[in-house]
Amino acid sequence: MNEWNVSMLCDFYELTMGNGYFKNGFYKKTTYFDMFFRTVPDGGGFAIAAGLEQIIKYIKQLHFTEDDIAFLRAKNIFDEEFLNYLRNFRFSGDIYAIPEGTPVFPNEPIITVKAPAIEAQLIETYLLLTINHQSLIATKANRIVRAAQGRPVLEFGSRRAQGADGALIGARAAYIGGCTGTACTLADELYNVPAGGTMAHSWIQMFDTEYEAFKTYCEIYPDNATLLVDTYNTLKSGVPNAIRAFKEVLLPKGIKNFAIRLDSGDISYLSKKARKMLDDAGLKECKIVASNSLDEHLIRDLMMQGAKIDIFGVGERLITAKSAPVFGGVYKLVAVENSNGEIIPKIKVSENTAKITNPHFKKVYRYYDKESGKALADELCLYDETVHGEQPHTVFDPNATWKTKTLTNFNVRELQVPVFKDGECIYTSPKLKEIRDYCAEQVEMLWDEVKRFENPHTYYVDLSEKLWNVKHTLLMQ
Repeated sequence: MNEWNVSMLCDFYELTMGNGYFKNGFYKKTTYFDMFFRTVPDGGGFAIAAGLEQIIKYIKQLHFTEDDIAFLRAKNIFDEEFLNYLRNFRFSGDIYAIPEGTPVFPNEPIITVKAPAIEAQLIETYLLLTINHQSLIATKANRIVRAAQGRPVLEFGSRRAQGADGALIGARAAYIGGCTGTACTLADELYNVPAGGTMAHSWIQMFDTEYEAFKTYCEIYPDNATLLVDTYNTLKSGVPNAIRAFKEVLLPKGIKNFAIRLDSGDISYLSKKARKMLDDAGLKECKIVASNSLDEHLIRDLMMQGAKIDIFGVGERLITAKSAPVFGGVYKLVAVENSNGEIIPKIKVSENTAKITNPHFKKVYRYYDKESGKALADELCLYDETVHGEQPHTVFDPNATWKTKTLTNFNVRELQVPVFKDGECIYTSPKLKEIRDYCAEQVEMLWDEVKRFENPHTYYVDLSEKLWNVKHTLLMQ
């Protein structure tokens, strides 16, 4: 990352458009862009917002070096005055965002950018790739963690990730989604995601006997011994040798914190047999760790089958979100300011109605039932609308306007928070552990029907009457 300027990590068209904006004088025009997504990965009921901390770091260091400018000049398509503009470039706009760890739903702005046209355009690619990637992995991790029904889930995917950044940032996002730790050492060093590991099959193969490998490992790591028992024969060799090593090395020292790990075969069957063998040997404290190409569906099935597993290690299907590897977030212009400072709404129309955007500078409100604490609905409102919980509030389905609901006993929260004001960061990023805890708390506020893996209840994201009227008027025009 230090070998190149991340400001150049943008689609080339953003620079050509910037050059055009500059020549037409549009670079002075204030614009409003929303970053949102249209569908939840894996057909789920919600997603988890993640990646804001990296966006903040990116915005703070935005600049173009002389080498960057020389490279662009050599393309022979950029105006020299525009290149000089880039030489003194800095972000001067406002950014509003939904905090990391918040459950989010289709079509509501995760990030809103208010900035001069060139500035808003140049950050599009990095903003999208960051939010798309981390929200994807955090969402997948949350599904897997919920399938584990309170059992710890460790992220084991570094070696199968799409590149170094995919492994490192993916581990961060997985932790936000609810994983308790990672196998990635660098994620611990940089982000304080607890790193840990067990042993490799090669360790066991190095020794003349499996027992000698286990015994030596317990002697070197007595306080955190997890023995991999499937190198030769799980039930006939691995588990018996692990029991012997635990009894001969650890129990005499009073140590009862140890585990075995299953990494192949019929995990459900093996876990039940291993659990009985351990219990019969008096090692009821011994935990069983399971890995091997797991995901939320396999974990859920293992739980339904009564598998005796205490901890899950999940790798490739988590770190790559294998079943749905694209988050699909988009970045669309929703308004511009005219010379009088008036905000003029803009809309993108498509024959595919799902791609018609919600115009204007907006707020996002979330309504909670006072009695249960559960989230009832979200509502997109115009920037100058204010909702209070002291009086009844009616929401309606924007696609079926006759469907209305009047909320009476509710609390309301505005989801987006100010992050940048006039180019200066005014937001303090929480510690990663705080984001993880907040995520778990917010997911708990969703109804179980919204959290189903298949055919979840549709959580409503409504438009205020004022916003609906603006959208309807623009469509009619």
